[in-house]
Amino acid sequence: MRIAVVGTGYVGLVTGTCFAETGNYVTCVDIDVKKVESLRKGKITIYEPGLETLFERNTKEGRLKFTTDLAEGIEDAEVIFLALPTPPGEDGSADLKYILGVAHDLGKIMKKYAVIVDKSTVPVGTAEKVIKAISENATVGFDVVSNPEFLREGVAVEDFMKPDRVVVGTESEAAKKVMERLYAPLVRQGNPVIFMDERSAEMTKYAANSFLAMKITFMNEIANLCELAGADVDHVRRGIGTDSRIGKRFLFPGIGYGGSCFPKDVQALEKTAKEYNYNFKILKSVMSVNEKQKTKLIPQIKEYFGGDLKGKTIALWGLAFKPYTDDIREAPALYNIRSLRNAGAKVVVYDPEAMPNIKKEIGRKVKYAETQYDVLDGADALMIMTEWPEFRTPDFDRMAEKMNNKVIFDGRNLYDLNRVEEFGFDYFSIGRKSVRQLTEKK
Repeated sequence: MRIAVVGTGYVGLVTGTCFAETGNYVTCVDIDVKKVESLRKGKITIYEPGLETLFERNTKEGRLKFTTDLAEGIEDAEVIFLALPTPPGEDGSADLKYILGVAHDLGKIMKKYAVIVDKSTVPVGTAEKVIKAISENATVGFDVVSNPEFLREGVAVEDFMKPDRVVVGTESEAAKKVMERLYAPLVRQGNPVIFMDERSAEMTKYAANSFLAMKITFMNEIANLCELAGADVDHVRRGIGTDSRIGKRFLFPGIGYGGSCFPKDVQALEKTAKEYNYNFKILKSVMSVNEKQKTKLIPQIKEYFGGDLKGKTIALWGLAFKPYTDDIREAPALYNIRSLRNAGAKVVVYDPEAMPNIKKEIGRKVKYAETQYDVLDGADALMIMTEWPEFRTPDFDRMAEKMNNKVIFDGRNLYDLNRVEEFGFDYFSIGRKSVRQLTEKK
């Protein structure tokens, strides 16, 4: 099949590359001249494990191309994916200007029937707006389909190539046949392609992400209560996670969720509820709790140093909102950096992938280290913001030699309490007793 993907951000580039991998001819369109030139030269513009290999293979074979010309990109396309940004507006609603702008342009240049697919996360009713925008100038037939993505950063290629399910919102039989043929290579093991109306498909994406955000937030609330009640959240997590009705995933407590999806989608769904005069109390609580959870460790650090962080050097391991990505959007690390600097602390950071993005975001407000151990030179404390694998089994003796104080504030619960205690560290995590408390009770 011949496919166009408008937008070469995270979703667009993964979508285009993976469809090319299944034998389709894909043209990706973007207005960013520098990005397109970079992609044409074979330089991938996002970090996503496994994507570069597919990108190189399909560009070499001529199945994956890039252009800044929308008319050129869609010329022979049977399916046109819209993978454009939908940033939150001031009121929390998704901004559709990019999608509707492209939709308006498509109506002017389409020369034959095509299926237009909303791949971006969009509010309920967007398909109808896209239809209206295209229809203003269209002289040929078309169908608009809602096909939300369910990609997890860090494992997006696997998620795309082996989807749990594919959700397709359309009531057009012609569009159904096109989408069935397109996704057939990806669901050969029997995972379902679920057809529904467009509004239900749009709601499904928001409902899925909001439910997962709620699950994370609930576990963080349980963790906070465990600390007060003297329980261990790791035991509680295992105790409830083995219940098949609940499941094991998304039950790890920490310093809140971030990234490009959960914060934006929860906010957008709550805004949709307002539009229909529905008071979505759970989502309001989820947003409130998550906001506070991001900087949960800051009061503990201040208390540890007698309320004064002026002149203290705090090292951070991890800047991305999760491992296996360089995405820092709504990352807890950003909130903690700001809080530490406001308290007078000096901040030194290390992340294996996200430091270039942090430099673009905050520049010289922090110091950047070459390695995970260099960041500890003269540090008064270590904070762990992201659960990168290389942080899970560190050389504690080497850490102790470099740090002024043997103290760790762990926002991702990476270490066994007894193991950290063996190396003489004070250790504070989420929903568990601190090592110092354990020592005092012996």
